[in-house]
Amino acid sequence: MFIVRPLLSSVKSRQTLKKTSCLFKVLSTMSDDSTAGPLLKRPNEENHDEDSVERATKRVKIDEEHTEDSRKYPKKKVVLLLAYSGKGYYGMQRNHRNSQFKTIEDDLVTALIKSGCIPEDHGDEMKKMSFQRCARTDKSVSAAGQVVSLKLRLIEDIIDKINEHLPQQIRVLGLKRVTQSFNSKNKCDARTYSYMLPTAAFAPKDYDIENIASFRLEPETLQRVNCLFALYKGTHNFHNFTSQKTPKDPSARRYIMEMSCGEPFIRNNYEFAVITVRGQSFMMHQIRKMIGLVIAVIKGYATEKIMERSWEEEKADIPKAPGLGLVLERVHFDQYNKRFGGDGLHERLEWDHLEEAIKAFKEAHIYPTIVETECEEGSMVNWMATLPIHNFEATSSETQDNKNQKQDNEDEGSNSD
Repeated sequence: MFIVRPLLSSVKSRQTLKKTSCLFKVLSTMSDDSTAGPLLKRPNEENHDEDSVERATKRVKIDEEHTEDSRKYPKKKVVLLLAYSGKGYYGMQRNHRNSQFKTIEDDLVTALIKSGCIPEDHGDEMKKMSFQRCARTDKSVSAAGQVVSLKLRLIEDIIDKINEHLPQQIRVLGLKRVTQSFNSKNKCDARTYSYMLPTAAFAPKDYDIENIASFRLEPETLQRVNCLFALYKGTHNFHNFTSQKTPKDPSARRYIMEMSCGEPFIRNNYEFAVITVRGQSFMMHQIRKMIGLVIAVIKGYATEKIMERSWEEEKADIPKAPGLGLVLERVHFDQYNKRFGGDGLHERLEWDHLEEAIKAFKEAHIYPTIVETECEEGSMVNWMATLPIHNFEATSSETQDNKNQKQDNEDEGSNSD
């Protein structure tokens, strides 16, 4: 028994090797035949194969680059401080359905990709980068203190490299690390806007608009203007100051902290003034309508009673001032700063150290654009010509009947959405 088993095992091994050798010869013959006479392919099939190989190679290369960049520069949650002149742009927010209308975010995302801060394949899906703007500015509206939050690769000289791919009228001024869950819109406690306008907007309605360069605002008129703006302070129902909001909609109630007009100054021989308003949040067109209504009262087209009546449930006819002079000045994160600003790990979201850079940008790109456009195109003057069309004592039905005509005239005069 001890002799037979090894013999049987040896026989079986030889048989297995013999079969394996035969199989190898058959496969080798088949391989030689296929090499000698390859199957012919149609031209389209050859092109398709080449394209597939090229795409696959490109994907592998991109994946390798992404992996290498991710290892060298891991993504971190940050906020960017932005300043921009809104002229020529259809607002801040991207709109993929209307890509022919250029927005600030279009140019920003392009710069982030070109600088290597985000992967190219994330450009159309910024949610992958947790992107969120603090405030959505409308067409022609500028900003000196816009803040966006997102995840970025923290490359070297990141701010300079992003700005290399941005037009001069858009700048990234600052960057700070934030908590992973930070959302610039939800964490914002308040927003401060300014509105620069020619003081002739407060001239009597029978004033000669051809002579607005010589108009100078009287101190008594400025005082009355500020008394009217002070009426907005507190919480009110601003359903009449936006669109598609009903009086019963809780979101129409907004809290205004401050609103006033500063002392006038001269630019290009015209007198201008800056209105400043700080509120918890604002609806679309709300600020422009708040200013438009005060102008209508000062000029004598409406009485002061309409101010309080505008917060009631009845529909009121509120004019919308041009968008040209509106600037997002600053966004506030008081609660975030209180909770995380002193923990030793995170910075306070304040930009006092960049005040000079912010001021320089406004003087170079925002204020000149507002002044020159106003002087050349007469944005405010054209809009004021539409005020007589409004019926400030109108009922809801009368307001609806005249809505289309007023809207067409306002949009033509204000050059804004």
